[in-house]
Amino acid sequence: MSLVDRATLEARLREQGLEPSSWSNQPGYRYERHRHDYDKVVVATEGSVTFGLVGYGVGFVLTPGERLDLPASVEHDAVVGPKGVVCLEVHLPAGSLGTKAKGRGYRW
Repeated sequence: MSLVDRATLEARLREQGLEPSSWSNQPGYRYERHRHDYDKVVVATEGSVTFGLVGYGVGFVLTPGERLDLPASVEHDAVVGPKGVVCLEVHLPAGSLGTKAKGRGYRW
């Protein structure tokens, strides 16, 4: 599925009633540890990004087509991979995704 294009991924999110926006960043960019007051769905469309989630003991690496569901208040940081990253992102009301982050891979 690494060859799935952005339009296909956007369509999959919209089929689930979600309205994605897009963001990108350069290779090696680091997002310091933080949290949000909303739930967030992230899907990589190009490159890669690794999310470090406090209390999970493992990083979630997103490559094209892979999805992470990140509930509000989950503390996390992120590091962009060596080719940069482009992601689709959806913000939802807190509690929409439950309380546990889920790396959903390609099967979403």
